[in-house]
Amino acid sequence: MTQSISEHEQQGRALRQQVARLRKRVVDLEQEVQELRRLSHRLAELADVVQELLVPAAKRDDERLKELLDDYDPGR
Repeated sequence: MTQSISEHEQQGRALRQQVARLRKRVVDLEQEVQELRRLSHRLAELADVVQELLVPAAKRDDERLKELLDDYDPGR
């Protein structure tokens, strides 16, 4: 059974719309991945800070603990 030109045009339009939606979805997913990478990096930084704070605290190294707390910038 052959399809008319109109049916082909409709299929072509539907495929272009689907491709456009998929392209937008890829862009959205790439942005989400970037945000997750940024958050993961920040979490790793915070874990490092916590570790740096716990070791001097456990050793009762109050001077080093004060230095680390002074260096930590929560607004980053």
